[in-house]
Amino acid sequence: MKLLTLLGGRSLAIATVLVMASLSPAWAAGSPVSDKAKQTWQLLDYVAVDYGNAVRDGKVEQAAEYEEMKEFAATAAQQLTGLPGTPMLPELQRQASKLIELIASKADPKAVAEAAHAMAAALLKAYPFPVSPTKAPDLTRGAMLFQSNCAACHGERGAGNGPLGARLEPAPTAFTDRDRARNRSPFALYQVMTQGVQGTAMASFRESLSDDDRWALAFFVGGLSYSDADRSAGATQWKNDRRARQAVAGLEAVSQLSESSLAVKLDPGTAPLIVAHLRAHPGDAAASQQGTAATKAKLQESLAAFTQGDRQRASKLALSAYLDGFEPLEPSLRARDAALLTQIETAMGAYRNALGAGDRAKGEEAEQSLQSLLDQAETALQPSDNDALTTFLAALTILLREGLEALLIVVAMIAFLRKAKRPDVLRYVHAGWTLALAAGGLTWFAATYLVSVSGASRELTEGFSSLFAAVVLLGVGIWMHQKSVAGRWQIYLNEKLSHALNQRTAWFLFSLAFIAVYREVFETVLFFAALWTEDNGLPLLAGLGIGSALLALLSVVLLRTSARLPIGKFFAISSLLIAVLAIVLAGKGVAGLQEAGLLSFYPAPIPRVELLGIYPSWQTVFAQLAVLIIAVGGFIVNLRPTKVSQRPSA
Repeated sequence: MKLLTLLGGRSLAIATVLVMASLSPAWAAGSPVSDKAKQTWQLLDYVAVDYGNAVRDGKVEQAAEYEEMKEFAATAAQQLTGLPGTPMLPELQRQASKLIELIASKADPKAVAEAAHAMAAALLKAYPFPVSPTKAPDLTRGAMLFQSNCAACHGERGAGNGPLGARLEPAPTAFTDRDRARNRSPFALYQVMTQGVQGTAMASFRESLSDDDRWALAFFVGGLSYSDADRSAGATQWKNDRRARQAVAGLEAVSQLSESSLAVKLDPGTAPLIVAHLRAHPGDAAASQQGTAATKAKLQESLAAFTQGDRQRASKLALSAYLDGFEPLEPSLRARDAALLTQIETAMGAYRNALGAGDRAKGEEAEQSLQSLLDQAETALQPSDNDALTTFLAALTILLREGLEALLIVVAMIAFLRKAKRPDVLRYVHAGWTLALAAGGLTWFAATYLVSVSGASRELTEGFSSLFAAVVLLGVGIWMHQKSVAGRWQIYLNEKLSHALNQRTAWFLFSLAFIAVYREVFETVLFFAALWTEDNGLPLLAGLGIGSALLALLSVVLLRTSARLPIGKFFAISSLLIAVLAIVLAGKGVAGLQEAGLLSFYPAPIPRVELLGIYPSWQTVFAQLAVLIIAVGGFIVNLRPTKVSQRPSA
């Protein structure tokens, strides 16, 4: 790779216009609207970066580049006429006219750069397209790629003095030039690496480097103008400056971040230090605030799509805003402000309902309400002196909340088999919950190192497994209640138990134990992965350890208590407990499918009680009522006298 005169130079500027006009096949694979918006964005970025080389102190320094700046601004304005009409288009056209006027009047480079960047940001909001990596770039990988692909032209340190660079015209860019770096974003670098530049040695790396590699290289190149001292000072500033963390939230913000744009929000002396740190450690901006930033951005994109009449895309983005943006923050926010968490989840449902109904006014109102609530969430999630205690409590409550249901189901099966004197079947139950824990460990490893588990996958897994467990438990509860009535349990044990618990039943109990435990482990593992950072590992593990100990203690107490109960009373109590669990899981299952977007959401005026599976929607209410009616009906039928109940006790 040879990054020639990146973001500058007359030959490069002309070549860039040509390559954007012609479009490579990969570019053509995108939608026409997205392609044209990307082209316009890149033109604006070139104006922001290169104008300072053409004009200084109100005088033209380089006539050819000045003419190009005027041409680029005019072309960007012309490109707008080919984009679909939206309520934001008139404002974009106004900004384009202002940019043209600023350039024509030879305005200060800072004013032109700000105008170009403002228009680029507005363009992105009106016609959204991806501008960031899916995960924090690997800077070690970026350094290796630079040495093997770029150093020959740009030099080992990016100063533009590589051994091959002297033969090239125009000369390679010096990435160490701070003046040029001030207006450069990693996304702009990524775009050139992706497309290449026709008429130069800078070829497209779309085929030779993966998307992750291009992002890693873009971030590495973007940091070459900063020193180790800048990065060290920036790390300290980032840790201690809350305003800086609020100004740059998430990978999307870091990917578009330039020193000049950040200087508008922060102290000019602070901005370069923060940029130096985040170019080297982009993952730091993807910590607690990443979710709220990503959620807010996706909601804005969703509303823009809805305004343009694309309801399907709007609904998809709204769902992603919750599942991929906000849901990973739930454990932390629940520990800090549970009431705010409930408000946000309810507002998310209201916004999706407005989209489904095609009600633009309600959609805009709900989106504005969500933006305000997410601002509050950002404040609540800010680092504080109580972070260790908050993490500990979050880990403890999550484990107890998620583990209690699985524990009750498994303990009920174990107690039943002990009462039935069938230790040979017990091993199937133990194998089920043991393998579920092992599968949870593999899930953690896969979610951390191999694949990204989407929010939809999380909710679908929990939703379907909850409904399956609810159906099974409903049947088991009615069956156990039947055996508790009028001595039927004695006849069952004496005459049928040895035949009923056959190999098929044993494998059925194994499946129930596995699913009941894995559905809880799956969600717990992903919650813990979202909570984990380098600074809170100890309190997180402490919460995990104490929570596990409490669950183990509770299981011992339950098993000993059940062993002392007369078998008839045991069947009666167990049947009621299992029926209640079936009702709880029915509510959770429907709620999971709603959050995954598989079922619609109609709000109900009831409180949210997650422990009982109660959610403020009519679908979950009706599902739980259906299970309750079936359970009560089954219990009533069981109470009717039958020939079996008249037989003498064994």
